[in-house]
Amino acid sequence: MTLEILDSAVLVRGISPVLEVPFTADGAVDYDGFDRVVRYVLGTGVSSVMFPGFASEFHKLSEDERAALTEILLGHTRHRPDVAAIIAVQDHATRLAVHRAEAAVAAGADLINLLPPHFLSPSRRSLIQHIEAVLAAVDPVPVVLQYAPTETGTSLDADVLGTIQARHPNLRLVKVESSPPGPLIAELAARTPPLPAVEGYAGVQLPDAVRRGAVGSQPGCSMTELYVEIWRLLSSGDPGDWEAGYDLHRRLLPYISYWMLDTERIIAAEKLISTRRGLFSSPHCREPAHHLDPEEVATINRFLTEFAAYLPPL
Repeated sequence: MTLEILDSAVLVRGISPVLEVPFTADGAVDYDGFDRVVRYVLGTGVSSVMFPGFASEFHKLSEDERAALTEILLGHTRHRPDVAAIIAVQDHATRLAVHRAEAAVAAGADLINLLPPHFLSPSRRSLIQHIEAVLAAVDPVPVVLQYAPTETGTSLDADVLGTIQARHPNLRLVKVESSPPGPLIAELAARTPPLPAVEGYAGVQLPDAVRRGAVGSQPGCSMTELYVEIWRLLSSGDPGDWEAGYDLHRRLLPYISYWMLDTERIIAAEKLISTRRGLFSSPHCREPAHHLDPEEVATINRFLTEFAAYLPPL
């Protein structure tokens, strides 16, 4: 059983999308729409997905909504050995984080994604204690530690992460969302043993992350096919494919670099992309939210035209 659980970490390779949560026009959760999101993303051939993250508007979901959405996801993944569901834990109280992580594992989560607490600037010592408490509680289930300093202000480094890994081998991956992510990804890859990293932040620095040893990327999910193709080309080992992947990413970069100027903006942009593709009916984001202006909407229209060959109607 232990070997089977630990092996789920090797499924977190390539593109590992963070699932968005559709809402109806009046702000209610669109559960049928979320089911379509799960089916669509798994249908692109990815081997792992993460939920809920910033792209899921996790901070705007009630506990009941979050539980129901998680069950929809796990209903698709818990009996599939080829797909890993990474269930996120963002609670700031260690007791609550431990409880949520244990409950997620009991429900069928393959991995836990842990976002360390950040409200009121907890000390590094308390951050480490929090991380290690969750790791110990779910051992041997693998954990992805999410390092998102822009969103959280948290400061960690490769030595600290390596020390935690030495005490808790079920720390299997780090999601690196520092800017730029490459140096930390390379430091983690150079450790003995290596600590694999996945890149986040919408894939803005994806080519550099691949060069430095990233094993995957966790963008949003509205354009999964496009990210899958970029990853395929960049990671094939063929110089011609690398150039093609770099060029495809270069074309994508003006869009995602603008949308990632703030988290709410890219959430709104990806939801409009999903609705334009026919994935669900409303691009509603729960308030407070970013409201796309006419030029931003026009940019999304240009994006969908430019990448129509990769992003067909759903």
